Amino acid sequence: MSRPFLKMNGLGNDFVVVEARSAPFAPSAEEVRAIASREGGIGCDQLVSIDPSARADAAVRFWNADGEEVGACGNASRCVGWLLMEASGKDEATFETQAGLLSARRAGDRRVSVDMGPPGLDWTQIPLEEEMDTRGVELQVGPIDAPLLHTPGCVSMGNPHVVFFVEDAETAPVREVGPMIEHHRLFPEGVNVGFAQIKARDRIRLKVWERGAGLTKACGTGACAALVAASRRGLTDRKATLELDGGELVIEWRESDGHVIMTGGLELEFTGTLP
Repeated sequence: MSRPFLKMNGLGNDFVVVEARSAPFAPSAEEVRAIASREGGIGCDQLVSIDPSARADAAVRFWNADGEEVGACGNASRCVGWLLMEASGKDEATFETQAGLLSARRAGDRRVSVDMGPPGLDWTQIPLEEEMDTRGVELQVGPIDAPLLHTPGCVSMGNPHVVFFVEDAETAPVREVGPMIEHHRLFPEGVNVGFAQIKARDRIRLKVWERGAGLTKACGTGACAALVAASRRGLTDRKATLELDGGELVIEWRESDGHVIMTGGLELEFTGTLP
């Protein structure tokens, strides 16, 4: 059967979104890779399906471009939240993910805030291969006596993140170091690799090498993880603007309940039918 899809993006981080509430959608890893391919397919960083849910407006599944299903995707969550609100006419929506129940609310014209829940900060939640203080783990890149990068923070936002703090995000070795750290033995489930430059107490420049997708224009959960990691180290306040290649996100690690709130824009690019 042919199946309609929407092509959307959050700050250039792009998705193929499939409505699966009327008919089940269970793509194989090979099918995900074919859809995500920028050569022969539609082309995207992640594939997203909106499934039926008994306890929320929908259940949502995410697959990276390499075909692997993952628990969370921040930018896609904003897109899904907007679609659900447009369909219902309401100003908020809730949806189930592997990472838990998320809620979204309108924050302006094609701007959405998503409550990403509390970050996972224990080493077992990332997960790491061995017990470490996730505020700054024992990991370095380069010579032992003069490492290029060292002591990154680790945060789970429903998916694993490691965040290196760098002097200049523009010259950070994202393409060289990202793939190496993504598959490092310390991270048994792989990891998203952030390179964060602290510009002010309320401003961070960030580049992210995404697990299974590579360098993308923006990573929503990566932005959340970077703010939490920076705040835990006392480098920033609990709310900051994150500058990503595709645009800006406002991230707040709310003191009242420990939840991380992500606010940003989205775009609907085009609609089509899966072959």
